[in-house]
Amino acid sequence: MSRVAIVTDSNSGITQETACEMGIRVLPMPFTIDGKEYFEGISLNQKEFYERLAQDADIATSQPSPESVMDLWKELLMEYDEVVHIPMSSGLSGSCQTAIALADDFDGKVQVVNNQRISITQRQSVADAVRLAEEGKSAKEIKEILERVKLESSIYITVATLKYLKKGGRLTPAVAAIGTLLRIKPVLQIQGERLDTFSKARTMQQAKKTMLDAIRNDIETRFGGLDAKDVYLDIAHTNNEEEAVKFKAEVEAAFPGYSVGFVDPLSLSVSCHIGDGSLAIAATRILHD
Repeated sequence: MSRVAIVTDSNSGITQETACEMGIRVLPMPFTIDGKEYFEGISLNQKEFYERLAQDADIATSQPSPESVMDLWKELLMEYDEVVHIPMSSGLSGSCQTAIALADDFDGKVQVVNNQRISITQRQSVADAVRLAEEGKSAKEIKEILERVKLESSIYITVATLKYLKKGGRLTPAVAAIGTLLRIKPVLQIQGERLDTFSKARTMQQAKKTMLDAIRNDIETRFGGLDAKDVYLDIAHTNNEEEAVKFKAEVEAAFPGYSVGFVDPLSLSVSCHIGDGSLAIAATRILHD
């Protein structure tokens, strides 16, 4: 039986400490802040990131260097037979395509999974990969299984401010100004490759209801129905843990018989585009391989 190592990046929300507990490796995503490079979870923590964000620092996201990716793979292949690499969605970063190109030099020993997920849905893919490896699946089999179910998840996010959507060019200044005046809170959706606008609300409570209704519809129409209880429900947030914990109770009240798994910070690659104070909910279909 082949020994398979699992690798992901910090966009999964998996910390270095949790990675050690899971027996996996996490590549830290690099950021440039006012011209200086930092690495998520290594030289940049959540608290420091949001402090710099509040100071209107110039923040740019990047991807791991090819050298850092290949060096990690080579290190792991000294101990393991194969590597499964699970990067963030190819639609949200070029790191996936870069990894696929780099893997060509490893004679099939490195399988890069393009399953178009990020944050808590990406974390679920990593957990599935760990279980599949423990069951004796090869790296190629794990890749094929995860890519087969890549679209069986949804994330809905509501933001507390339009400032960062405007800054990132996702809203024009005029639309952002009107939205701020009317206290509009957009609900965004990540499903597959893109971060898109899903709906609009006037209050956070309305936004949360919109997200719960959207998740309910996905469960009923895409994930086997409410009675099947065939999904994981998870919550993420940007520097908003207290409200996220409250939202967890609301989600469990709205879906009797379901329990929320993770309540995680959103990855900083998403956070820098939406700012702090956001809440997100995800549904990921339970993998039956």
